[in-house]
This record gives sequence, structure tokens and C-alpha cells, in this order.
Amino acid sequence: MAQTYKMYIDGEWVDSESRETFSRVNPATLETIGKFQNGNKNDVKKAVDAAEKAFEKWSETPAPKRGEILFKIGELLKENKEELAKTITEEMGKVLIEARGDVQEAIDMTYYMAAEGRRLFGHTTTSELKDKFAMTVRQPIGIAGLITPWNFPIAIPSWKIMPALICGNTIVFKPSSDTPLCAIKFVEILEKAGIPKGVVNLVTGPGGTVGMDIARNKKVRIISFTGHKDTGATILKEAGIKRVSLELGGKNPIIIMDDADLNLALDGVIWGGYGTTGQRCTAASRVIVHEKIKEKFEKMLVERIKKLRLGNGLDKKTDIGPLVNKAAQEKSKSYCEIGLKEGAKLLIGGHVPKMKGWFFEPTLFTDCTIDMRIAQEEIFGPVVSLIEAKDLNDAIRIANSIEYGLSSSIYTNNIRNAFIVIKKLEAGLTYINASTIGAEVHLPFGGVKHTGNTREGGITGIDEFSELKTVYFDYSGKLQRAQIDT
Repeated sequence: MAQTYKMYIDGEWVDSESRETFSRVNPATLETIGKFQNGNKNDVKKAVDAAEKAFEKWSETPAPKRGEILFKIGELLKENKEELAKTITEEMGKVLIEARGDVQEAIDMTYYMAAEGRRLFGHTTTSELKDKFAMTVRQPIGIAGLITPWNFPIAIPSWKIMPALICGNTIVFKPSSDTPLCAIKFVEILEKAGIPKGVVNLVTGPGGTVGMDIARNKKVRIISFTGHKDTGATILKEAGIKRVSLELGGKNPIIIMDDADLNLALDGVIWGGYGTTGQRCTAASRVIVHEKIKEKFEKMLVERIKKLRLGNGLDKKTDIGPLVNKAAQEKSKSYCEIGLKEGAKLLIGGHVPKMKGWFFEPTLFTDCTIDMRIAQEEIFGPVVSLIEAKDLNDAIRIANSIEYGLSSSIYTNNIRNAFIVIKKLEAGLTYINASTIGAEVHLPFGGVKHTGNTREGGITGIDEFSELKTVYFDYSGKLQRAQIDT
């Protein structure tokens, strides 16, 4: 019989007031993982009230002391890395080696933000007036509502929770309903590390109710959301006057020039396009190839795709795990049908394999044009579109022809090409001779256009979860009226 898990509110593991639960199954085996609380508005209110009650004491705890707790969290994440990685694989499907990387990213972020407890830098600067001192200091925002996706179910929560905590905020955390167990195991580690009662609260349940109740709550002063752009747009409309940080997806290009190392580019396309079964906001779903090497690279890519092995992510022989749920499988299938109707040429894949679980064949289309839906819309599956370019300027035009602007890449041995794309590609990240995925925790992560409105990671993570206050000390002993007196 499947275990029934609880939510975490005000330092206690509790049932939802709804008295309802939902089930989650392993996408590779379709076996039930567990039952989880179907949270409601009253649960959200309790969580927010608990966070409000805990805020004063937590925010007044010296930041280095908060950092000590984060360091303990990092140590516990490290100790439990393998167990957490297996939970990720069983709950959302990614292969175990990638799941370990997911947890490692959380470990790295936690250690990094723990160290920020001894920085949290403001600035000092000169004043335009005599005998006057000017500086800025950082202060917490208040209650942070954190709404996270399923594709990086340990890493992405860490990118939000750790900077929020080190800055002195308290938290109401709503994970995806596809990965509630990962969130529960994460919060168990926070609890074990000594996070005080009420500082972190976990409410599971539907995004349309629990998520929107968090977003609308007037006591919640910042919403940080990673997910679909339509949901992000709704949150932006409904949240009211508060800080809203959005990470909303991508349709990321890899440009391969005629002077590129094709074997290196091939590795990058396979990793970027089919790693995590294409279920990354940074997935390389468009490959823009110079016309001189298109035919050669196409053949290389097809031969490599043929060797990819589908299966349970816990099996060491598996290259590609399942999609996260039935809807994702059907979405990939429908986009393949759309691509064929639009005139794209299917080179390989495009079908649901005859095997148990929510699998989909790694798929490659060629002869795509920029107006095709498969070249414009985020599919979030193992479907890659290959587009021909005449030269670098044409490749940049194609790359920028979408509503998103998250990650981008170019493979070239010409340094001039590299610097041109750095300047001209409309993206928050640009990789030179590397794939579109991967983020280092001490550097900003985020994009432009419909990808979102924020940057996470590094000092920008601190910026996201803190307020800057400007402070003036006037020790002149007289009234000084700034621009009036000057």
C-alpha cells in the first residue's frame, strides 16, 4: 500500500484541511510512489501566518548565523546525495547520473549562499554635500512564495530557498505536483539542519489553487516562479503590487558554423537536445547549421541518435529516461504530427515506443523553417529541429526569430564569430563551443523577452531576495538641502 505523505507547516508535518490526497507514479514503471496532500486555501493561510510569525526572529538572526544553518544543510545534502538522486529518477524519470548532478547543484548553491552570510554587501559612496556620509544596506523582503517545477526538483528549489533564507526571508514553498516527494525529502533535510519553526513551510497541491492563493496573498511580498510562460503571465496579473520574479522557458539555438569541430558540436547537440529527455528550459531544441556542412552533420547526428538507449533511469545502460507524465508524451507526439503537416522532414524518431512507461523516441526533423511551430514553440520533449543557415548573419537572424531568449550556443573556431554572437544573440546566456545547458551557481542565470524578468544565482540571487535601503548620515550640524544649496 502506498505511503501517504504530509505537508510541513509551522514546524509540524500535517494533513491538509481538504482531507484529500493525490497520487504520483514512477514515469518509467507506472508504479505508485505515494499519496500526497491536496492543499487548499486554508492550508496556504496557515503557512503564510506561520511564516509571518517566524519572520521577525529569523530576520534579526545575524546573517552569519543563518549561514551556519545553510552550511549544515549543504552537509546533509552531501550525505544524502545518492538517496535524493534515486528519488529524483523514480519520481520524474531523468537518468541517475543527471539526478546526481541535480543534487550536486543544490549542494553547490547551498554552500555558496551560506558564505554570502558573511558578505551581503551594500555600498558606501561619496555625498555631493560636505559632512555627509552615504551608504546602502540590504534588508529582507518578508515572506517569499516559491513555486518550483518538476524537471530539476532539488536544484531549482535550492536556487530560490537558499538566497531567500540567507537574506532573512521566511518561505512558503509549493513544488510541482509531479515531484512532491523530492520536495518533502528536501524539507526534511532543512528541518534536520535546524531551520526554526515557521521559517520554511511546504504546501503541496494544484498550481491553479495552492499556487495562485500564494501569489494573491497580500502578506507574501515576493513570488519567485519557474514554469510555463502562460502561468507566469497569470501570476504577474494576479499577484498585485509585490516583487514577482519569473523564469519561463526557452527555445534555445545551437549555431554550428562551417569551421566548427563537428565531433564536439555533435556531443553538444546530443547532450543539449536529448539530455533529461529534452525536458529543460535550456534544452537545445533548434540546431542552426551552416549550409556547407549541413548534409554531413545531419548524417553524423542521425547515426548518433540511433545509438541512444531508452529505459529506466536507474539502469546504467540507459541514455534517455521517460517523459514526466502522459500529457508530456502526448504533447511530443502531437508536435511531431504538426511538424510533418508543416513540411518538415522527419529523419528519425517521432513515435511512442512499444514499452511500458511514458517514453518517446529521440526525434530529429530537418529542412525546418523559422515559421514552423516546431521551430518556434517550446515542446519540452526529445524533439530537435534542424535549420539551414547561409552565413553567420543568417544564423543570428534565425536564432533571434522566437519569443524566448534564455540560452544560446555557437560552435566555431573563429574568434570573430564568437564575439559577434555574444553581442547580437538575444539571450541571457551564450556558450562558445559548449551546449546550451548548465549553470554555475555563482553566475547569473535567466533570460530576456518572454523567458522572464529576473536573474537567479550568484549575487543576482541576493538581489532577487533582498531590498536595498539607502542611508544618509548628515553630521554637518545644519540644514543642507542638496541640489538647492549647490
